[in-house]
Amino acid sequence: MINFSDILGTLMQSGMSASTTGRLKNALSAGGSSSTNPLAGLGGGAGEALSGLLGGGRGGIGGMLQGVLGEAGKALGGTNNLAIGGIGALAGAFLGGGSGSIKGALGGGTMAMLAAMAFSALKGAGGAPEAQEVPVGLRQPENPQQEQELEQGAELVLKAMINAAKADGQIDQSEIQRILGKLEAAGTDSEARDFVIGEMNKPMDLDGIVTAARTSPQLAAQVYASSLLAIKVDTPAERQYLQQLAEGLGLSSEVTSRLEKTVGL
Repeated sequence: MINFSDILGTLMQSGMSASTTGRLKNALSAGGSSSTNPLAGLGGGAGEALSGLLGGGRGGIGGMLQGVLGEAGKALGGTNNLAIGGIGALAGAFLGGGSGSIKGALGGGTMAMLAAMAFSALKGAGGAPEAQEVPVGLRQPENPQQEQELEQGAELVLKAMINAAKADGQIDQSEIQRILGKLEAAGTDSEARDFVIGEMNKPMDLDGIVTAARTSPQLAAQVYASSLLAIKVDTPAERQYLQQLAEGLGLSSEVTSRLEKTVGL
């Protein structure tokens, strides 16, 4: 069985594009203010827990997510029910201060970060109550059903990132070989590599991504955010793709703007 979180973790390390690492760092950055980065400038209970994981102070990564995680933790009855460890692994890998992280931890951390971004953007935009529910990726899975739901989300995020990378046309073979080389070096099995090859060689399928992601506002926002990580957004074709994606997902301009600011776009 393919472990999509493992694949996602490996792709985060290798970078889907030249801008992926920078976008991730910006989303995880403790700098800036909440007006420009909905994940920035935070501290307190959940932030202190994250700080403990990374050994940072309130001004660092430990304080970054308190506003988002604090509210989400209250909704779930405590921050122990949140995927703070995954975010800590991701932040440690890309910003320093954390111990070495395995690919699965980075994949889970990516899903938690995307979920935090979605939760913040939807809540900040004043969406309906159901749009402000805590996304699965931000919660610790408590049963096999939730674990499966998280893996399904990771699969969709992977497909969305690969699909976005085709906005300027087919992904060139040299890029495919670079990514496959990273997957092989990480010990990814042939079934997982075949999945990535198959997705990269498929024609663009915006309708398929939109249909799969419209099951909830949270998942739609995560798909949009993950697409921002995958491409530079420096061509008309990429900008048009994101516009069509946002419209198809039913995301408001305020939600997409918040997500774009989070990744530094």
